[in-house]
Amino acid sequence: MVSGVGWWLYHRLEGNITTDLTAVEELERYDKERPLPAPHGAQNILLIGSDSRAGAENGKYGRDKGVQRSDTTILLHIAGDRRSVTAVSVPRDLLVGIPSCRTAQGTRSPARYAQFNSAFAVGGAACTIRTVERLTGVRIDHHVVVDFHGFTSMVDAVSGVTVCLPAAIDDRDARLKLSAGRQTLDGEQALGYVRARKSLGNGSDTERMDRQQQFLGALFDKVQSNGVLLNPARLYPVLDAATRSLTTDPGLDSLKDLFDLARSLRGVPAERVQFLTVPRRSHPDDPNRDVLAQPAASRLFERLRKDAPVRVVPKETTTSAGGDTERDTSTGSQNPSATPTFSGTNATSARCG
Repeated sequence: MVSGVGWWLYHRLEGNITTDLTAVEELERYDKERPLPAPHGAQNILLIGSDSRAGAENGKYGRDKGVQRSDTTILLHIAGDRRSVTAVSVPRDLLVGIPSCRTAQGTRSPARYAQFNSAFAVGGAACTIRTVERLTGVRIDHHVVVDFHGFTSMVDAVSGVTVCLPAAIDDRDARLKLSAGRQTLDGEQALGYVRARKSLGNGSDTERMDRQQQFLGALFDKVQSNGVLLNPARLYPVLDAATRSLTTDPGLDSLKDLFDLARSLRGVPAERVQFLTVPRRSHPDDPNRDVLAQPAASRLFERLRKDAPVRVVPKETTTSAGGDTERDTSTGSQNPSATPTFSGTNATSARCG
């Protein structure tokens, strides 16, 4: 009887996952121009949050306009020794070179210099992956696309995530009304919290990405501290919500693949789960758009390519929207081997005191 139930659960979860074969075909076409795989068994996974309103579950968030953009994009670098995870947010307003991509209609888009999140609208996950690879020189091993409903389901599956609010929130657009202090957010509240922009802080995308990173850190901290990865009874609802929510490549489209990935992260200390944003500055001709801040961006990308340690330190309170650049402890040519540091946080930063 137990084995029968186990078989049913396994195939239910396995059947939930949507495989993105279109992305596979597009990436195979351009395989020769893609970066080399990461050394030491490290993995790079691109997490894409889609703002699609397609489907009954997502329709309540607005009218489906037939176009989806990457509301959130995070390059997740899992170190080869599985002792650290580095999550790098790619700003949606970053101006980048987007290659010619296959569109949903089967045509080819022209290459262009445009806002980063338009790559997903043009050519889906494959176009976003190729754009990130050209930008960073980091090969993407796997990708995961999650929509609004998927995000809320996963938060509800862990019985909510606790955050600490410095001030009360009343945002009609985000459908969010919360008191200051310690709050445990359910799925709908969490979605409003990570998406709200205009009514919180200075309204910048920088603050929104900071909030997203803090929330993901709190989510990881809860999953790890509650023993979810070690308890099948707790793990099943999380996996059920996750598998119903995501579209991924064939390398992650089985329950075994996802379970093996989750188990490989059990030994990562929360303080070694780091969050930062691609170093950038405001565009000189348009303060509403960003460009890479050099040499900080190149140094970060090089460390990811080599699976070298990335050291993150707390952000300075004086950092502006255009000032999320690297704080480098090296002294240039006098000490070229010194480890550079980058402003960011880790999964323990979101804990309430």
